[in-house]
Amino acid sequence: MSDALYLSLWYPNLRLAALPDKLTAVLGAFAAHGGEARVYAATVWPVNWSESPVFQHVYGRGERGAEPKQAVEDALELLHDDYAYEFQIGWSLWELETAAGLPLPGQGPVQGDPGLPLPGPGLEPRWRRETRLVRVTGFGPLFDEGAYEQEGHIRIDFGSDSAFLEEGTELDATTARHVEENVRQLVELTAAVEKGSGATARLLWSELGESLAQRLAARLGMGN
Repeated sequence: MSDALYLSLWYPNLRLAALPDKLTAVLGAFAAHGGEARVYAATVWPVNWSESPVFQHVYGRGERGAEPKQAVEDALELLHDDYAYEFQIGWSLWELETAAGLPLPGQGPVQGDPGLPLPGPGLEPRWRRETRLVRVTGFGPLFDEGAYEQEGHIRIDFGSDSAFLEEGTELDATTARHVEENVRQLVELTAAVEKGSGATARLLWSELGESLAQRLAARLGMGN
């Protein structure tokens, strides 16, 4: 069963005025670790998640996207203690296609070679790099009654953890190799955003409260 995966980052005595630099550093780390260099969209939420956004801008994919610094400046022009600032940025992982040649549920647009034939009925599924939109959110100290204490001053929502486990797939050498590459990319990105933004505490966690490391160990143990 897939779960939603998050990374929370905390900073000592963080002042709201310093949040833009932290967000820019986190977004800027993606390009070197399987992600895109430009931000797809930015949204500003007031007070709590039930309110309507006070700012929303979809820049687009690829070259149409905004540089991290520009996207942060656009969104944090409205700098308030009770606002949350959400950015979407592309991040590519190895994903297994379905037999019909379509991405598995929850996966993004195909980024592989379009000249290769897609697997049809009776053909073996194959691996491709798929791009998902990751959400990076910076929290004002008063947003949602101090949600940052639990969620982090900055939270990264990676989406489904299925690419790091592939629990519905036979754990052969090919699957294990692609899962390992995805996990390595996650670990390297986690270390890069922590170091680049100066975080003093981090937590990789799931919505259902299960440890990805424990589930991965159990998954690999099943194949032995």
